This record gives sequence, C-alpha cells and structure tokens, in this order.
Amino acid sequence: MKKYRDIATQIRTLIECNELDAGSRLPTERELAESFGVSRATIRQAEAELQALGIVEIKTGSGAYVTGHAKSSSADEALPEITALELTEARSLLESEAAALAAVHITDQELSELEECIAVMNQALPDNEVAADDADRDFHLVIATASGNAAILHTVRMFWRIRNEVESVKRVYSAVCLQDTGPRGKEHLDILNALKRRDPMQARIAMRAHFFRLLESMLDVSTAQAIEAARRQADEERQRFLMNPAVRSIHQDVVTK
Repeated sequence: MKKYRDIATQIRTLIECNELDAGSRLPTERELAESFGVSRATIRQAEAELQALGIVEIKTGSGAYVTGHAKSSSADEALPEITALELTEARSLLESEAAALAAVHITDQELSELEECIAVMNQALPDNEVAADDADRDFHLVIATASGNAAILHTVRMFWRIRNEVESVKRVYSAVCLQDTGPRGKEHLDILNALKRRDPMQARIAMRAHFFRLLESMLDVSTAQAIEAARRQADEERQRFLMNPAVRSIHQDVVTK
C-alpha cells in the first residue's frame, strides 16, 4: 500500500471510531507530517484521498475538516482496460493544463517539494527504479495539488493507479523508464523552472513536451515488443512444424525416396 493511502486509512479509522467528530478540523499539514514522519506532500495526498471519498473537506487557507463517512474506497474502484499510449495521451491533455494552473497558484513550499522530488529521482536512477517512480509520482501529484482543483488531483491520482496497477500499462512504462533516465530528468527540471517563473504558457509547453517525448519512446518500445512477440511466435511455430521428430522423419523419408 502507498504511504499516503496508508495514512489516509489511519485518519479514516480515527474518524469512524468517533475520535474526530463531523465538523472538526484535522491537525495542520505540518503537525500531521511530524506525527506520521512523512513529508507534507504525502499528507496533502492523504487528505486529497479523504476528500475524494467525501470524508473531509479541504478549505483553502483554513485546513481540512471532517464531513462524514465514506461509502466506498477509491482503492476498490475497478480500473479500465486501456493501453499505455491511451493513458499517456490522457495525461498529456490534463496535466499540461494542470501545470498551467499550478503556475498561477503554486507556493514556495510546493516548489521546494518539487525540487526534492527531482533530487530523489536523480539519486535513485538507475539503481532504484521504485524510489525513482515514487518521486516521479509525487512530482506530478504536487503539481496537481498546486492547480487548486480537487477534480484534477483526483484524476491524476487515478492515472497513477492505472500506471502502476494495470499490468500491461506497467510493463510498457517500466521498459520506457529504464532507457530514458536522462531526458526524464531534464524534462522535469524544465517544468519546475517554468513553475518557478510563474509562467502558465511555458509550464504547459514543458509538460506537453515531456509527454510527447514519452509517447515517442512508448511507440518505440511497443514496436520492439511486437517484433519480439512475432519472433517468439515464429520460433514456436518452427519448433512445432519443422523440428517435430515425426515431421522430420517424414521429410527424411521423402528425401531418401
């Protein structure tokens, strides 16, 4: 289970055990981060999870307030059967606009969190793909949070669930990420620099360029995987039809005659 989801579950348990009443305010991000020993970005993701479930309401500049109980968990939602290319196309369309919105609203704290994510990615790759992917996810979720739009944040979180939990999508992303560590790092830095300048147009362009290059890499990987699959099938058919002892025996008899 992802750390933010684990924390969201713990907070939800407190609420459902009536330790936090409806209308009460959650502790501040800083207090929760210190209590759980995680970053404020992780707490923000946990609160967004609870807001998506209808358990809390996040009021800008005021904090998160308990509203009630969830009827179902987003973690239980069925994931659609889509391709990695379809997912990346959707991410490009939505997250480019999220970056433009974030450029207007992003805080210095969120910019620091993005810098930290890039540092972790640079340190983790190529030896620790899991840590790099977690930092990559956090980078995009911080931007979605900074957009100030809860629907965008919820959708981006769902994108990452599809990326990590739909096996066919996960395989393609893993193959691409193993071979493009250099471009990925530069692209994230370009996005960060545009956000630092509070430039919506450049933030949109930088994010779009990131996903366009990712789509190109995915097409290359998909082509290579299709060629390899066709080669394996041809080898299997060769083994079946030409290397079968019975078939070879018939062939030898025909040649001998």
